[in-house]
Amino acid sequence: MISLESIQRRYASDEVETTALADINLEVREGEFLAIMGPSGCGKSTLLNILGTVDRPSAGRYLFGERDLAVMDEASLAKLRGETLGFVFQSFNLIDELTIQENVELGLAYRRGLNGDRRKRVEQAMDRVGISHRARHYPHQLSGGQQQRAAIARAIVGEPSLILADEPTGNLDTENGQQVMDILTSLNGEGATIVMVTHSPSHADMALRRIDMLDGRIVSSVARAI
Repeated sequence: MISLESIQRRYASDEVETTALADINLEVREGEFLAIMGPSGCGKSTLLNILGTVDRPSAGRYLFGERDLAVMDEASLAKLRGETLGFVFQSFNLIDELTIQENVELGLAYRRGLNGDRRKRVEQAMDRVGISHRARHYPHQLSGGQQQRAAIARAIVGEPSLILADEPTGNLDTENGQQVMDILTSLNGEGATIVMVTHSPSHADMALRRIDMLDGRIVSSVARAI
């Protein structure tokens, strides 16, 4: 599904050049659940941003299926993000002025050609994560765990090919964090491809494969025994 070949990401200022990613080679198979771990500043978020096409590599190839995303223009990348990617963030990123139902519906804003009623899709996504009873509430009326479940519903409502989760349990207590992980694991069991950045070894162990990063490089890759 995804192939990264010799990906580099460098940031330059007037005085210094910083290498955030150095020679990253990575394959993500369709239906895989991949966890990315490593200390702060090792390049995890930069790698996730490149996978999500919100950042571009300085060198290397990013193949999404047959398409080389590293050379696509911004309009094409925006279309691909809207149609094939779902994002889950540590800070939820819900819009305070919108109800939960309206927040979830934003996940369909850039989708075209979907079959079926859009409202039905929103209801099904909320049902899937157990948040339907909060549809008419606003984010500030929900707990952190409920907000994150709403964010997951927004990510999956358009049936994306790939879900990217950046520390999805980072702002949650143990119980709510486990509930979020159970949802992600269930989605993966139904066929969703998931790439998750996490600092939690126990949550990383729930993925099918874990890679560890250090100083902008992948230093290990371990598949979970099934």
